[in-house]
Amino acid sequence: MFLTLGTDLAGLDAPASDFGFLLHKNPARPQAIGITGGSAHVFYPEATDERCTAAVLLEIDPIGLVRSGRGKAAEGFTLGQYVNDRPYAASSLLAVALGKLFRTAMNGRCDARPELAARPLPLEIHVPALPCNGGAELAERFFAPLGWTVDARPVPLDPEIPAWGDSRYVDLRLTGVLRLADALNHLYVMLPVLDDAKHYWVGSDEVDKLVKAGEGWLAAHPEKDLISRRYLAHRRYLADAALERLAEVDGQELAEESAEEGSVSLAVERRTAVAGVLRELGARRIADLGCGEGALVGELLKDPMIGELIATDVSARALISAKRRLRYDDLPDRQRDRLRFLQSSVTYSDERLAGLDAVVLMEVVEHVDPPRLPALAKSVFQAARPAAVVMTTPNSEYNVLFPSLPAGKFRHPDHRFEWTRAEFEDWARGVASSYGYVVEFRPVGAVDPVHGAPTQLALFRSESGSGSESDSGSGSGSEEAR
Repeated sequence: MFLTLGTDLAGLDAPASDFGFLLHKNPARPQAIGITGGSAHVFYPEATDERCTAAVLLEIDPIGLVRSGRGKAAEGFTLGQYVNDRPYAASSLLAVALGKLFRTAMNGRCDARPELAARPLPLEIHVPALPCNGGAELAERFFAPLGWTVDARPVPLDPEIPAWGDSRYVDLRLTGVLRLADALNHLYVMLPVLDDAKHYWVGSDEVDKLVKAGEGWLAAHPEKDLISRRYLAHRRYLADAALERLAEVDGQELAEESAEEGSVSLAVERRTAVAGVLRELGARRIADLGCGEGALVGELLKDPMIGELIATDVSARALISAKRRLRYDDLPDRQRDRLRFLQSSVTYSDERLAGLDAVVLMEVVEHVDPPRLPALAKSVFQAARPAAVVMTTPNSEYNVLFPSLPAGKFRHPDHRFEWTRAEFEDWARGVASSYGYVVEFRPVGAVDPVHGAPTQLALFRSESGSGSESDSGSGSGSEEAR
């Protein structure tokens, strides 16, 4: 199996060889890892200032694959699992190898070149032999809506005998300007989807993989139903579960990301902004209230300076999903010891959250019914009383710039309200004055000269300078919805 991924970083004032930093693979040193039934190699056919291409070569031992129990079931005769061309064509085997080789890049992380990891890059992907159950037309339907220019050409059964016709493989080339993390996640999902087969048993854990890899793009894809069914081996109950979770996670992000084609996801910018504020504060003990699927928690867990991280949500299901997404049970003991999950409501005092360095409410306040906002303020700013509170919420003035958002509609069906900048600042200043905090405001996302930024961030700092135990009554977390 063979795949190449190249770029010239045109117009980005960086040598193309910096691509190696994004992939976390040194162009000067070929690397290899072992996988089920073989090994995966990464090397660079070219790595100059003008252009850089990384190649992935997957060597599979067909007999070893069958003996490991990971080969595809035989079709027609017993030796069919040994005598076939699957070990030589892109499939779920290659997708798994990409996930192992480029896991950090798929998460969008690059400490050495963070500005490149966050920016769309000119990319070219070539998969010479891709099983495509549906032909070149299906490859176009799957990749084109994601911003790729697709060149999918059927591979003939035998170039010397045209009468035999085409094989079930296509020679696929993709070109586009996308974030590297997005491109890798597209491949991770689409390779087995186009093949319509996987080399291993598909269970409920595959739903977590699909939701994670498809975050930010799959819920809006016109072929999301077919993609989900194929990825999950046509198990309808798994596909339905995946689509439901994607709708929950991406409901708001889809409207936000459509504002500017090819732009960095606002959800990513928001998490990055919040994490940056927490680093600026030097916070070591942090709670993410209303953590949802755990996207921010996963980002913060990467920071070794954070000693205690508490993730709370009123929904037990959300906490279970967050644990799955973060692979909590597989984390090293040292990582698990830093992280706690608590079921708790933001509108009820919870003594377990008292006296922290910082509390985060990222896109949470707008989910609370307005009559319950005083209870939220009391539970966070009086009962918990952290040294700092970081809060983000949509700027409703910016909504007119989202072409996919109908006039008068909120960004998410569960939003109880969406504030203008003046409304948010008025509420935040009132809370700060009442509970002994000072507050400052920052924009998140591209700032429009008329409508401001899509997300507004408020940073509250306690006038006492540190968190302390509250002298007010506190109780246990509540099951009541936010």
